[in-house]
Amino acid sequence: MLTPLFLGLAISLSLATAGPPISPRIAHEVRRSAPARWTPVRRAGPDILLPLRIGLKQSSLDSLESYLLDVSHPESPNYGKHWTPAQVAETFRPSAEAVEVVRDWLLASGLNSSKIKLGPTGGWIQATVTVTEAEDLLSTEYYIYQLNQGDEQHLACKEAYHVPQHVSKHVDIITPTLHFDKKIKRSDPAGSIPRIAQFGTGSAMEMLVDPVEDIGSNATGLDNCGSQMTLACIRALYDFEYKPIATHKNSIGIVEYTPNVYIPSDFDEFFGNFSASQVGQRPTLVSIDGGTLDVNETDISWFIEPNLDLQYAMGLVGKEQKVTLYQVGDVIGNGSFNNFLDALDGSYCTFEGGNDPAFDGIYPDPVPGGFKGPNQCGGAPLPYVVSTSYSDDEPFLTPAYMQRQCAEYAKLGLMGVTVLYASGDGGVASNSGDCLTEDGQEDPGAPRFLPSFPSTCPYVTSVGATQVNPGAKLTEPETACDQHIFSGGGFSNVFAMPDYQKKAVRTYLEKYPPPYAPDIYNATSRAFPDISANGANYLVVILGSIFHVFGTSASSPAAAAILSGVNDARLAVGKGPIGFINPAIYSSAFEGAFNDITNGTNPGCGTNGFSAELGWDPVTGLGTPNFPKLLQRWLDLP
Repeated sequence: MLTPLFLGLAISLSLATAGPPISPRIAHEVRRSAPARWTPVRRAGPDILLPLRIGLKQSSLDSLESYLLDVSHPESPNYGKHWTPAQVAETFRPSAEAVEVVRDWLLASGLNSSKIKLGPTGGWIQATVTVTEAEDLLSTEYYIYQLNQGDEQHLACKEAYHVPQHVSKHVDIITPTLHFDKKIKRSDPAGSIPRIAQFGTGSAMEMLVDPVEDIGSNATGLDNCGSQMTLACIRALYDFEYKPIATHKNSIGIVEYTPNVYIPSDFDEFFGNFSASQVGQRPTLVSIDGGTLDVNETDISWFIEPNLDLQYAMGLVGKEQKVTLYQVGDVIGNGSFNNFLDALDGSYCTFEGGNDPAFDGIYPDPVPGGFKGPNQCGGAPLPYVVSTSYSDDEPFLTPAYMQRQCAEYAKLGLMGVTVLYASGDGGVASNSGDCLTEDGQEDPGAPRFLPSFPSTCPYVTSVGATQVNPGAKLTEPETACDQHIFSGGGFSNVFAMPDYQKKAVRTYLEKYPPPYAPDIYNATSRAFPDISANGANYLVVILGSIFHVFGTSASSPAAAAILSGVNDARLAVGKGPIGFINPAIYSSAFEGAFNDITNGTNPGCGTNGFSAELGWDPVTGLGTPNFPKLLQRWLDLP
């Protein structure tokens, strides 16, 4: 049912009224050039229709961090008093003034009032315009970009777009403009807008090594964990021997993006070897925007990530705890982070519950085999812990886009959700080995470190990778992972350093100053990872064979399972979930609760990267989980 405010806004959008004088235009977003390997090949046709979407500034965002700290910091009297979705939606709803100012600007620019619509949550305004109209409105030029050595194309404006100064303060972001963040559809209908190739929401580049012919007695043994990581090894490493008792209250989720899917029969073989009581068990599927397991694929690459994530998350939490699989996007391979966030939080959705068709999956999907239903807008169950082993490079997106998405992770934290992301497998470089030139371009021979997103968002928990050294015993300390992958870590070029980690990072930089020029990395910004877990030699069943798999892709679901155990214990005694954990784990209340990793580096960009040292470091964060200590610290909190 629409509130009086929404009814008034909807009515006002249908009326053509004279707006205020247009103030001077200013650049709202700028990027000096397209992402690496993308080249403008021609001007966009003037009559191409663009579904222009204007993301309005949300109310109270300047208080978002303080709200989150209020329910997340162990010294706060409101620790653990998480918000309801309705509280979140009402607190951050854009103001009526923002709607009116943007509407008046569009009308004064000559757009017909019938073209201008307000989304149901009040967060976005849509206006379907031609390229010519968009160029006039935004003082920019649209081009068709093409991926070098490929036929993928994308429509975007060049270098910058502009809005009147008095409008700018009410606008977060306008799309489609400068953003290159769309997963490719493997086929598109004739005459559709050219789309971008698959971006970094692929896996965190987990490394698949040759099949394991014989696991011997190591299915449940601990003698060969340095070369064969199993459920038993993870449990022993982190003293995670816990039998859940509040499973009906608890929840944990794993996010996958179609056509990356798990193979049911592989689960039976995996559990048959490593957790016999779970043979026949499957995750609970929550399909988002046509998410399906039926993809008719044969390439092993599509099955690595989901099999890894789910075999270990399910195996570690045990038979009694339900694990939810959020399968995002249809068989065309069109899902994105935003599609997932839309489904969790209806207030995040764009116009009519969809997204921008230049970047995110839009449904109904006209491609044969595509999902014919509408975009999901809210309604998906909120997990208490959610792990995602997919990432992107910061330079591939724009700051405004990342900041808007990052704010949504903070809202999930307000609602009691712990959000984990794999930190990446390229050390201080990207997963593909790229680094940054002086002007911010991605290039494998460049000198500047390249951070990954969403790990650089200060409202998620970033998980790096460690290893048991070959031949070492489990009682010996782990080191930073250096087999096949390097733990992603470093400093953001977009997000400021949050208060909760300033002391820990300052201590690292003062005691162990990295030997690099100031322009190689941004020492004043958000640092990552926050924690780490083993990421080497995981035994995973894929297409009926057991493989070694490496990566922070393994670390994140393992850490999620352990934190889910903490939630179970708290829920069992009548307390709430741990929610956003970063303010707690960086506080003095959690000192010594992680296994500190003091050996290893994360090379990249022609350097040794950073070094793992005493205390927090930008390789392994605060260290790996010590479950009994973490459990007691969180049980001591309200």
